[in-house]
Amino acid sequence: MRAAFLSAALLFAGPAAVAAPVCAPGDGEAECILQAIWEAAGELPADKQTRLKPLFLNTVALSGDTALLADWEGRLGGVAAPRAEYPDYVRERAEAVLQEAGWDGFLQRAQAGLPPFNIGRPELLAAGARLAPDPGARRRVMDAMFALAGPPQPGAKPLENFERGDFGHVLSELAMETCDLAAFDRAVQLTIEPAGLRYAFWRTRMTGGAVTLVPRLRAEGRKKDTTHVREALEGYGAILERGYCPA
Repeated sequence: MRAAFLSAALLFAGPAAVAAPVCAPGDGEAECILQAIWEAAGELPADKQTRLKPLFLNTVALSGDTALLADWEGRLGGVAAPRAEYPDYVRERAEAVLQEAGWDGFLQRAQAGLPPFNIGRPELLAAGARLAPDPGARRRVMDAMFALAGPPQPGAKPLENFERGDFGHVLSELAMETCDLAAFDRAVQLTIEPAGLRYAFWRTRMTGGAVTLVPRLRAEGRKKDTTHVREALEGYGAILERGYCPA
């Protein structure tokens, strides 16, 4: 099984991977990608590695693989934090509007930017999408979010049109959750960094082959900040937790 996985990964990655395999023989995908992420973290100063360890172990825990987690806890000298349920205040605000105004009122208030949509509108609408009782209602909310975000603005500076970037991020996540590749590709163009590593991993949840990102992980490991590692953990964490989309 693992040998078949490795052969497929090499075929996917191209000729360069044959000379320098993306995974060690016998590795499964999770072992390979997590190793590559930690190798990237290993290029960082020791204090930054220390700060990343809890996030890394908590991401490994999403796999549900107790043996894999125990291995990494032993290697890093730490323990993943137990998963805890925290109050979701954004969801609670969205629920309150829906109870008071219904779906029509919820969307009308959002489109007008009325309280509570005057602050954190993209996140509130995303919470509404997740509360939708059926795919049609969820699509209605997402369509409203795309309309409010407007078209991509490639020439915009990072701090310009910040709400569009927020819409792009939450819409990308919503599309990843429901395995909607067309919506994802549309949404990611609204984000501040559409080529970001997080989104690259999220996309592979729908297309398969997250292991093909290992060479990029290793190349970006030469950076001196933690952004690429955090993005990789957030991106691959979604695959560990949710699995791949149905073919």
